[in-house]
Amino acid sequence: MRECGHDATRIREENREPHVFTGDCLFPGGVGRTTNPEDFASLYAGVSDKLFGRLPDETWVYPGHGDDTTIGRERPHLPEWRERGW
Repeated sequence: MRECGHDATRIREENREPHVFTGDCLFPGGVGRTTNPEDFASLYAGVSDKLFGRLPDETWVYPGHGDDTTIGRERPHLPEWRERGW
């Protein structure tokens, strides 16, 4: 079972937007790779709570692979990711 909180590292400097290094738990367009519904549910819940539930839209996201993005760019897609599942 994977949980995003163990993989992500947040950096915040005063008067600057926050940055988070998400490793393989969040990419542009979805959460990290999972192989079964239980792993997806766990990872999705962690990303929803620990990233989207706590970080502002202007937070820069640096995934383990792929292009950088922001929490604000990805937030509107949470419902479609949940529906798509693993």
